[in-house]
Amino acid sequence: MAVLCKPAIAVPEHIITQDDTLELARRLHKDHSQLKLVLRLIEHTGVLKRHLIQPIDKVLKHPGLDARSAVYEQESKARVPAVVRQALDQAELEARQIDLIVYVSCTGFMMPSLTAWLINTLGFRSETRQIPIAQLGCAAGGAAINRAHDFCTAYPDSNVLIVACEFCSLCYQPSDLGVGSLLSNGLFGDAIAAAVVRGRGGTGVRLERNGSYLIPHTEDWISYAVRSTGFHFLLDKRVPGTMEPLAPALRAVADQQRWDAGELDFYLVHAGGPRILDDLSRFLEVPPEAFRFSRATLTEYGNIASAVVLDALGRMFEEASPREGHRGLLAGFGPGITAEMALGTWTAAA
Repeated sequence: MAVLCKPAIAVPEHIITQDDTLELARRLHKDHSQLKLVLRLIEHTGVLKRHLIQPIDKVLKHPGLDARSAVYEQESKARVPAVVRQALDQAELEARQIDLIVYVSCTGFMMPSLTAWLINTLGFRSETRQIPIAQLGCAAGGAAINRAHDFCTAYPDSNVLIVACEFCSLCYQPSDLGVGSLLSNGLFGDAIAAAVVRGRGGTGVRLERNGSYLIPHTEDWISYAVRSTGFHFLLDKRVPGTMEPLAPALRAVADQQRWDAGELDFYLVHAGGPRILDDLSRFLEVPPEAFRFSRATLTEYGNIASAVVLDALGRMFEEASPREGHRGLLAGFGPGITAEMALGTWTAAA
């Protein structure tokens, strides 16, 4: 059975606190008619600090899509290799033992994907398969785990490397003044995460089942408007309430495994904001403490898009709380509105 091993996480060196964000909003948007609402929403995110690949003064400038694309490529090539090497070490594998790389990112675009550069640079075999995922947003972390699980089910002796590279700060648009856009300016952070799914052996979450669910007719609730200036993030005010229709989907996947979604030992879910975690606690009837890993990611790093689920998993590894046979749920939520869900059992290598 495929085992999701300990992930490696890296956040960049430039830090912006919530206080910094609030002060910037007051200074840059002092005449905004809904400034008080925006400030209140940012305060309620629970995000105390975020990490950025550039100093905030550079983030606030918009040099154009060409320049931002160059920064994305430069920074990903500079920062991803160390995270990949750490993930391989923690899975006790070498690059040549990887059969598939799943690379997810919704904050920059390259063709060929960074997977080609990784294969040529870090010692992966030329036969290594590639799956770049670019358009699932925050749900892509869950999708990457699920596609790795599918691959290892089809090819039981295979190993898959997952890489999530999210530089959300490169999507800042100074001309977007809607409440949703201004809220996102205080919510998203930059991070890189990587993890290996081993077809055989390994310590971590043994993947048992996965599923997807799309809430009908919500495709315009989270989206990018792709313009000459780059990606313009659009967030509908109805998004925070999406856990009510998604909770039954989580329960349905657990039911297929004959598990009760409200009685699991661990929960690793995308933390798009505090209400998502609060609502899941209510609708799944589990204590708020069950989402402590996701909440810690949100508090310390902000919403780091597809990397959230892997960071939450890494925090569970560090806490060393799971025991052999503990059952859990992993889920990513994103545009569509899409949920990518996985069930797993904790196992330790013999």
